[in-house]
Amino acid sequence: MSDTKRVKLTISYDGTRYHGFQIQNNAITVQGEFESSMSKLFGEEISITGCSRTDAGVHAQNFVLHADIPAFFPTNKIHLALNTFLPDDICVLHGEDVDESFHARYSCVEKTYRYMILNRVVRDPFYRTRAWHFPYHLDIEKMNLAASDIIGEHDFSSFMAQGSPVSSTVRDVRACSVERDGDVVSVYITANGFLYNMVRIVTGTLAAAGTGKLTESVRDILLSCDRTRAGITAPPQGLYLYEVKY
Repeated sequence: MSDTKRVKLTISYDGTRYHGFQIQNNAITVQGEFESSMSKLFGEEISITGCSRTDAGVHAQNFVLHADIPAFFPTNKIHLALNTFLPDDICVLHGEDVDESFHARYSCVEKTYRYMILNRVVRDPFYRTRAWHFPYHLDIEKMNLAASDIIGEHDFSSFMAQGSPVSSTVRDVRACSVERDGDVVSVYITANGFLYNMVRIVTGTLAAAGTGKLTESVRDILLSCDRTRAGITAPPQGLYLYEVKY
């Protein structure tokens, strides 16, 4: 492709029917659908690079990607153009021109995830793909007390799915808090990076704290570097990539 420019696109998607963001053989993915729509718009194959990999069933409210597109195309119109080709569970919120050194993944300095829990006895069919139905009362004060131990630079081996191939399990969590709005409890966690299933395991652990079933402090669980001592892995449908900062 000649005469191109790099654009940064912020998108939102419902991950219910996708096998995650990253393209895979014989599976429907957000990247696959997006690249197909880009090709239809520009009449040639265009690859995209995302800020993160999300698992099957996980959603994103503000997911960032970059792509190199024909320079003539007006970036301030790209969201309108692409949204006519994209399926209705993926939407471009806005686009902007960036320097060619910009990288959606490697230029990122921190991400925030939100995990939604429907905390009531009776399930809600409208939340079945949007939140984790948790029927036992959650004490928000206990959850926030446990969440305060998550903040800081720690080895998060206890909060990582086993068998993950990473060079370091140390991450810097800048914020972690829990809020309630009626029956919906939201866990927010911000860090410079995340291990595989880290947010979902943190959420499962905080839920155990909220019901009084956590038998040891989060600080001790962190120091143990033992996955078996943390809580369960919360299901994927409650997880949202909430914000990405550069």
